[in-house]
Parts: sequence; structure tokens; C-alpha cells
Amino acid sequence: MTTPGEEMHDLVRRLYPLCRSITGDGVRATLDIVGELIPLTVHEVPTGTQVLDWTVPQEWNIRDAYVADSAGRRVVDFAASSLHVLGYSVPVSATLPLAELRPRLHTLPEHPSWVPYRTSYYRPDWGFCLSQDALDALPEGEYEVRIDSTLADGHLTYAEHVVPGRTADEVIVSCHVCHPSLANDNLAGVAVAAFLARALAAQQPYHTYRFIFAPGTIGAITWLARNAERVSGGPAAAGGPGKVRHGLVLACAGDRGRLTYKKSRRGDAEIDRVMRYVLAASERPHRIDEFTPYGYDERQYCSPGFDLGVGSLSRTPYAAYPEYHTSADDPDFVSPEAMEDTLAVCREAFRVLDRNRRYVNLSPRGEPQLGRRGLYDALGGRSDTRQAQLAMLWVLSLSDGGHALLDVAERSGLPFDAVAAAADALHGAGLIGA
Repeated sequence: MTTPGEEMHDLVRRLYPLCRSITGDGVRATLDIVGELIPLTVHEVPTGTQVLDWTVPQEWNIRDAYVADSAGRRVVDFAASSLHVLGYSVPVSATLPLAELRPRLHTLPEHPSWVPYRTSYYRPDWGFCLSQDALDALPEGEYEVRIDSTLADGHLTYAEHVVPGRTADEVIVSCHVCHPSLANDNLAGVAVAAFLARALAAQQPYHTYRFIFAPGTIGAITWLARNAERVSGGPAAAGGPGKVRHGLVLACAGDRGRLTYKKSRRGDAEIDRVMRYVLAASERPHRIDEFTPYGYDERQYCSPGFDLGVGSLSRTPYAAYPEYHTSADDPDFVSPEAMEDTLAVCREAFRVLDRNRRYVNLSPRGEPQLGRRGLYDALGGRSDTRQAQLAMLWVLSLSDGGHALLDVAERSGLPFDAVAAAADALHGAGLIGA
């Protein structure tokens, strides 16, 4: 029987060969596969649509590309890896001497056997990416250059999956689907998001969880532009869309490094506190980073005009490992165990987030008599009786409408689960109200 980690790894391997970009059929094919695991609502936004300060670009698709030597041998071949072409390359058909072609051949001299990932999204250009070893092996001479691509009016594609909760207010989980054959920086986050959605659906969560699978930057900006009501703050309107209360961006979710959480721009959003607590309580090796306006789409969700409480969870952060944006970020670079660990932390964080209520003590003048309400009797024989009693007293003490259960756990030093169980018991006895 396969583990969730192995299933996620299989998904990464299946998605890896597809040529993704910020638009095009590679994104659609990726969403088709993810849609086999969870139902998706796919959105197509036409070229030229104004989205905040940006405009949806032309759609890019590619069928073939190569550099061939005088014998017709393909020395650079898109069919071997989608990384071999500069992303968004315009169509080309030419014969060029190596000296003229060389400026359009991108390599990584410091890692001579790796192929870099390069793009030219918003400036018409073309080029190829190859290893430095392959470039060094090319003799002088004429080379046939062919890029069979189209750059034309079309659509930007993104998708959503919603797990309904008991409240309409939302937690967004966002991942980018625009990178080609990169396993950690792209696909591991997609896989963890898909499996997290399935796990939440089985739990009937308190919040509504909205999963966003979108191209980086322009995709998140497009989503924000099209969801003004959802991100404007304030209470959910009756019968209207819920408001985004919390969020998490998933990226670089499958390498073997320690977990890293990057705070929201606010720095003290509830998701920041929950992630800090969960990571510390788990005793996993981890790091907490302050917000910077560079990175993944947390910078879009946290931009001043929205200022959403959205953090970012990764293992080794972007650009902090040598394999980042290279052919070395392949399926062997990510592990089932690491993805399963990332998934477990997400599930625990959202479990805490869902239970982190604020209560009001309905019998605040002196300590209420717990024994006659059967609350102490219910604890009889438990190995953690004293802890459970303390948790009840702490919840009663701090249930003033201003403290959430996470505040109680942090101040008391008691486990969150013990505090939440005490709150459930006290609420059932009518001693606290939400």
C-alpha cells in the first residue's frame, strides 16, 4: 500500500515533463491532471484584460524546438527537456554560425552539467538553455535553429478548489503552476496542496478553504483583481462570498531541508502565530523568517492595498539551494518523506487555526463550581487529570472575548489540544460562550 508521500511523489513525476509557463496548454494539462484528484473550477481570462496595474499577456504555446548541427543531430532538444528553451521564446527558423548563436545559449558555468531555467515573459526574445559541458563540446560551424512556438491572443488560465466549511470565511492556499520541469520549485507545492485539499474535505473543517492553482505573480494578481469582495475585509455578507481571513502560500515543499515559514507582511497575523506555535510544538528543525517583498505570491496577497494575513511555507526557501531553477531540481531531488512532512505540518496548522476560538466566561464572578456540573467527574481516571483541570481553569480565566485558545496555550504552557478539549467541555456545560 502506498503512502501519501509516495502518491505525491508519483504526481510530481507525472507532471514533471509538461512544459508550463504563465499561460498556455501546459498549464491546462497540469490542471487536468490535478483535476483527477480534486474537482477544479478552471478560469480563462482573455489576453488584454486589465488586472490591477497589469495586463493579461498573450498566450504562449510551443510544439518543438532544437538546435541541430550540420549533420542534422539535435545538440539542444526541447523534446528532451522543457528547460532547453527560453520561456516565452518567439518563433524562429534560421541557420546561424555558432559565434552568432552563442549569446542566445544560456548556461551555468558554476554547475557545468546542469541546465538553467530562464524566461522572457514580457519582452519578445528567444534563446536556448543547455549545460556548459554541452556548449563546450560544440564545434564552430553552422547550426540550424528552430523554435516552433506561437505567441498570440488567448487566455491566462488558473483554477480553484473549495472545501466548504461551517463558516463562509476563508483560508486561501496558493501555489504556482507556471514553471516547467522543476520538481521542488513548483510541483511539490502543487502536490501538497492537492493532497491537503483532499484531507481537509474528509474533516469537515470550520473555515472554508479555497485552493488557488495559478501562474506566479500575474496569476495571483489576476485572482486578486477578480475577487475584490472576497479580499476587502469585514464580515461575510449574508449569502455573499466569505472573506479571506488567513492564507498560506506553498512552494519548495519537497526537498530534504528543514521547514521554513515566512511571516505575512503584518508579522503578527493569526496564521503567523499558529505556524510559529505548531512548528515549535512539533520540535521539528525549522526556521521562521520575517516578511520581505520578494519571493512567491505572498507578496501579492500581502501588498498594502490588500494586506491579507498570508504567510509562506517551504522547506529550503527559494534561491537558497544550488539546484534552484536548474535541471537538478528533478523528481529525485524531492522525497516522499519530505512532502509528507510538509503535508502533516499544514494539516496540524489548519487544525489549530480551525479550533482557535475566542470565548467569553458566562460565570465570571469567582470560580464556577465545576464538580456539580460533572466536569471534574468526567476526568476521573485519566492520566492527565491535573493537566485537564488546569486547562479548564486557564480557559475560564482568559475567556474574556479578547484571548483566543492559542493565547491560553502559550500563556499556560499547556498543549493546545488540552486547552481546546477544556474549552469544548466548558462550552458544553454552558460556562463559556463563543
